[in-house]
Amino acid sequence: MSDTERYGNPLGERYASPEMNRIFSDRYKYSTWRRVWLALAEAEKEMGLPISDAQLEELRATLDDVNFESAEAHEKRLRHDVMAHLHAWGEQAPTAFGILHMGATSCYVSDNTELIQMREGLRLVLARAAAVLEVLAAFAREHRDMACLSYTHGQPAQPTTVGKRACLWMQDLVMDVADVERLARELPCRGAKGTTGTQASFLELFKGDNEKVRRLDRMVAEKLGFERTVPVTGQTYPRKIDSQVLASLANAAQSASKFAHDIRILASRHEIEEAFGKNQVGSSAMVYKRNPMRCERICSLARHVAALAGEAVWTASVQWFERTLDDSAGRRLYIAESFLATDAILILWENVASGLVVYPGVIEGLLAREIPFMASEAILMAATAAGGNRQDLHERLRRHSQAAARRVLEQGEMNDFFSRVYSDPAFEAAKDQMDTTLRDPMRFVGRAREQVDEFLAEHVEPILARIEARRGETDI
Repeated sequence: MSDTERYGNPLGERYASPEMNRIFSDRYKYSTWRRVWLALAEAEKEMGLPISDAQLEELRATLDDVNFESAEAHEKRLRHDVMAHLHAWGEQAPTAFGILHMGATSCYVSDNTELIQMREGLRLVLARAAAVLEVLAAFAREHRDMACLSYTHGQPAQPTTVGKRACLWMQDLVMDVADVERLARELPCRGAKGTTGTQASFLELFKGDNEKVRRLDRMVAEKLGFERTVPVTGQTYPRKIDSQVLASLANAAQSASKFAHDIRILASRHEIEEAFGKNQVGSSAMVYKRNPMRCERICSLARHVAALAGEAVWTASVQWFERTLDDSAGRRLYIAESFLATDAILILWENVASGLVVYPGVIEGLLAREIPFMASEAILMAATAAGGNRQDLHERLRRHSQAAARRVLEQGEMNDFFSRVYSDPAFEAAKDQMDTTLRDPMRFVGRAREQVDEFLAEHVEPILARIEARRGETDI
């Protein structure tokens, strides 16, 4: 079949980056299998098993030269992918073939490799998240002092600032980064645990020496770049680890979706929208359309990541005793797809955030329509403090606000609440404030500006510094 006649996964072909594709590619997977086999052989030699330097050198010389055609032919015959690649490597390293896989089970190779892939995927996710935070931080600083309406229940509430709202988006991602950082740092490898996790085969190799078996397990972990191994396993590492990792990706996707939904709603109100290309087509029929298609794609991919995380939960919950193989087919799909989709989401998020278009005139117009109502409490307090009857004043304000609201909602006119109150002699004492501070939306934003400064300095900038410091970390 030609490439045009078989299904191609759009996550790899259309959405995710070359870097994330590489981590979950066949070449990366099978060359890592060889590194995992080599790590075991090196550790076993160091622990005194009869393995020669020449055998190890033969393995190192062919480490990245994976002969895929031979492995495919062996798999058709053996119907076992790990054994197929073992035999294929043995053809390239014949003197070392006999010492490969000593004491190991297939899951030694596949599980340790999958944990390496997830570790490297998490590191890439952190780099992507840092890029998003950096762009949003710049946006928050730029719009720190731009007052805008906040919304609760989808309805106008007290004013905030555009920069403060961006901090809400970042706050979600900051929480996700903390979770992903912890997982990337603490993720264990399976180590060398034997067929069903009892290490019986290694205990045989080392003639009952428990300490040597324990040291072998630690040495393999170190060679694979891990600080620890799973303390106890069945045949596989606990599939709960998959569930934890995919949950962290789903959380990041969730945060991106919240941001994208907000931008879609803001775009519908013409306050803020994603950049629209000069030659971009919004609709094949409605030529005036400016659809937020990248934000819509974020939301679509985020739902997929959330659904995949649920699959990992089910798989972990139905692994009988030391293992069953009903985890295998699903994990081939949902682990890679979760990382590829999250990668695509974060790339899109950075892209959208770096090109956000803000429309100050619309934002100011919406504020002008609502600010008079929001100033009513301050007017009431000022007039009451000057000796007015609070209950009488409250009723007057209620009537003025309802009349002004009808003018805005039924006639589409500007809000004339201030004019109505200004002409009411009962509010003579509040006229000075209505002429000055009560018309300024920044009077009502509280500590929004200071919160932007504090949040960026205390929470975002330390994350960016940490991730930048680890930028040199690489896979094995």
